[in-house]
Amino acid sequence: MTDIATTLPVITSPLLEAAGVRHAFFTRQGGVSTGLYTSLNVGPGSGDSPEDVAENRRRAAAWFDLPHEALNTCHQVHSARAEIAERPWGAARPEADAVVTRTPGLICGALAADCAPILMADKAAGVVAAAHAGWKGALGGVVADAVAKMERLGARRENILAAVGPCIGPNSYEVGLEFLEQFTAADGANERFFGPGKTSDKRIFDLPAFVLAQIAAAGVVQRQWIGRDTCAEPDHFFSNRRAFHLGEGDYGRLLSAIVL
Repeated sequence: MTDIATTLPVITSPLLEAAGVRHAFFTRQGGVSTGLYTSLNVGPGSGDSPEDVAENRRRAAAWFDLPHEALNTCHQVHSARAEIAERPWGAARPEADAVVTRTPGLICGALAADCAPILMADKAAGVVAAAHAGWKGALGGVVADAVAKMERLGARRENILAAVGPCIGPNSYEVGLEFLEQFTAADGANERFFGPGKTSDKRIFDLPAFVLAQIAAAGVVQRQWIGRDTCAEPDHFFSNRRAFHLGEGDYGRLLSAIVL
């Protein structure tokens, strides 16, 4: 690991750590970006300097002792699609929201700034995945597709470990009734993920609990949320919602990554 890479603060999952799976939920610290994007912004879709984003991605890959070309992330579109990666994608990123691989040395990454990043691994089968699960992708089935693609590569659902990384917490995620109606229309049982808002026409939504339930529904028994609220910790995480409330025009993207 390079000297620069060792300075990158990361958060890890006890579940994945115990299994010896190389992974990291990177914070916003340790990069070169400035202003709204200070400092480890890894999002090519942001308005940040492309050169700074490229250097930040290089630093993240170096944390794994790998070149920047090894880092595969999708052109994320809040879909329910997972893509299998067999080689580095480079700039030819597919439109999808999860990356699955059984190729050693290929980093699966997910970008987020309030949405829930999910890192999954079947260590015995040698299959890993990273998924981006905002409310739309989670409701649409991105977790199920990622697990199905892992299974296609030889993973077994009962052996998969899943860790949900830093995302917007229920205390920060107030929504309108129309949002609630989309979830209950899909499944009335989804109402359990909503609590009272500040006014009668508002609700709070527990995104991590909903995502964990989707992981369970996909047949994954061993799962956890690491318990960090991106919106509530500005020194550590980028947040789309916080940027909106502050009237900022853009926001950085966090990286969550896993590798064989």
